[in-house]
Amino acid sequence: MPRHRATVRDIAAETGVSIATVSRVLNQAGNVAPQTRELVEQAVERLGLRAPGPRGGQPKPVAGAVYVRCPYVLTDYFGLIVSSIAETLERYGRRLVLDAGEAAQHTQALARLTGGHGLAGAILILPPEPGEELVRLQGRRFPFVVVDPRTPLPRDIPSVSAAHFSGARQVTAHLVELGHTRLGVIAGPREWLASDARMGGHAAACADGGILPDAELVRYVEPTIEQGYRAAGQLLDLPERPTALVAFNDKAAVGAMQAAVERGLRIPDDLSIAGFDDIDLSRATSPQLTTVRQPLQEMGRMAVSLLTRLLDRHELEALHVELATELITRASTAPPN
Repeated sequence: MPRHRATVRDIAAETGVSIATVSRVLNQAGNVAPQTRELVEQAVERLGLRAPGPRGGQPKPVAGAVYVRCPYVLTDYFGLIVSSIAETLERYGRRLVLDAGEAAQHTQALARLTGGHGLAGAILILPPEPGEELVRLQGRRFPFVVVDPRTPLPRDIPSVSAAHFSGARQVTAHLVELGHTRLGVIAGPREWLASDARMGGHAAACADGGILPDAELVRYVEPTIEQGYRAAGQLLDLPERPTALVAFNDKAAVGAMQAAVERGLRIPDDLSIAGFDDIDLSRATSPQLTTVRQPLQEMGRMAVSLLTRLLDRHELEALHVELATELITRASTAPPN
């Protein structure tokens, strides 16, 4: 059995038939001579590739599962991405091996990843490992794609993310256009690549509106309700409080809403609040939350698409894919009084 992963091209080379004919056999299509079909199916078994089942049935697994690492609790943001990856892998006939939960942050998972143990490749979601570990993994010639990288990646490591800069620019521009000039920011952790990009977009929108960003009005926190509540409290207790808060996470925005209500502030009459992500929680608040929609499910589908192309040895034209965000305007933002 060959040591590399079998592809449709390998089957075609092994049997001497065209790639199109191999594809018809794998998809149980007609117009294939019985002898040719048997020849291809024997090569499929010999090289370790498995064909999909009959049309309308469940696909049989293709050789090599995909390891999906998401070292976080699978709610909201991460759950949507992982669900999309799982559904897309099923359509490709590939099995998923999931490593999830916060405890996974403390394991040396990447060091153990190889082409053995039936793994064909991996999708790593917001990996906490430093870039050097990702480079070492790449050096072992193990195919992988990063979803929403935490730190800058070498240019030849494929990744998928949302357009963080433009999303933050959109939501800040919305607040500036409403007339807000004193804007508080509840950003993500300082060391996250997304935080840098979103702060860059915020600064750009402020510059467009002739507003000088104020470092006193920025707090860097973990993306949780509790941290958003604490950060908003600090900003709202300033001698001159902001008239609007933009949180670069919907959960942090909900925490900010709680802090505002406790101080007797009406939203949006006394204080506008906006978030980022557009998870279900943003539509459960009162008032509903203005936010930036991230294409979370599309990020999962794109990651599978990129990895599949790597496994099929296709050259990737775009290694770093940014998917567009969308400003969703709801009732939590209004002109200042």
